[in-house]
Amino acid sequence: MKIAWVPDSGFHLRKAGVQFDAVRVDGEDGRRLARRMEEIIVGEPGPMVAEASGRRGVYFLVPPGSTAHRPWPREVTTFNSETGRISYVPVPALEGRTWPLLWRNPPTSPGRFVHTLILFNAAYDLFR
Repeated sequence: MKIAWVPDSGFHLRKAGVQFDAVRVDGEDGRRLARRMEEIIVGEPGPMVAEASGRRGVYFLVPPGSTAHRPWPREVTTFNSETGRISYVPVPALEGRTWPLLWRNPPTSPGRFVHTLILFNAAYDLFR
């Protein structure tokens, strides 16, 4: 299945707030939150992109418009299109050379994303 916002090769930056918003958590905290989401949502928790270098962040792709106006924990960086804000999220291809990005959990359909409220609660539980 072809998903329009996933590139055919390499990786592209996608404007947040159009097809999706994103939440990034850096380093081991991001991996811990990803594992927690995989435990909570048995099966397929939604698309997550991991960085293999730099901040080593994990991007959780959530429905567009769902990250704004929520008091996320300080460990979380949100990417959305709030008024006066432009954010971009790196999205790798499903196959081929995408280093330093990789899909921790690839997208399964165009409208399937990480559940924002479950992610929000899992982040607060993890970072309190």
